[in-house]
Amino acid sequence: MIIKSVELETVCGITSKLPVNTLPEVAFAGKSNVGKSSLINALMCRKSLARTSSQPGKTQTINYYNVNKEIYFVDLPGYGYAKVSKTEKEKWGKMIEKYLNTSAQLKKVYLLVDIRHEPNANDKQMYDWIVGSGFEPVIIATKLDKINRSQKDKHVKMLREGLKLRKGTLIIPFSAETKQGRDEIYEDIMSVITSENTGEQND
Repeated sequence: MIIKSVELETVCGITSKLPVNTLPEVAFAGKSNVGKSSLINALMCRKSLARTSSQPGKTQTINYYNVNKEIYFVDLPGYGYAKVSKTEKEKWGKMIEKYLNTSAQLKKVYLLVDIRHEPNANDKQMYDWIVGSGFEPVIIATKLDKINRSQKDKHVKMLREGLKLRKGTLIIPFSAETKQGRDEIYEDIMSVITSENTGEQND
């Protein structure tokens, strides 16, 4: 996938109406410190378009990035940030759930989970939400460079068992530092674009 153009087109807060888009959307979900902004920047070949921060919980909106004028990368609010009030967490949760259930153009969801640790209750809940909304998420196992190469398979198995993934669910280990895994993610996103284009031609 060659990135020719990227534009932050729409930002939706808790009270905002979701945009009515005509291009396909792929969404990225993950807890606050999982490296979601770093992943999105790496995919868009931009250093800081998606805001990264040493303070987790910065993404409190749904951000729509128009990529190549052919697909939207949708950055969902990070969940599970301890310093946010329960009320605020519930609002973010409802916003994510509303998006998953009502976006007509959402074609695929990528769930980011830290490869170093067993999935926590928030990760499991998010996975269940995504599946309950009718999607089969692709799991992106972030921070791959933080573990020894020999540990990768063991940790991937830990994620698969911890999330109780359905058989055949794709897990892509990824490092924002080395960009390992980016080509596999591109390939998966391209399959969405190709599928959409083929569908339009068949209509």
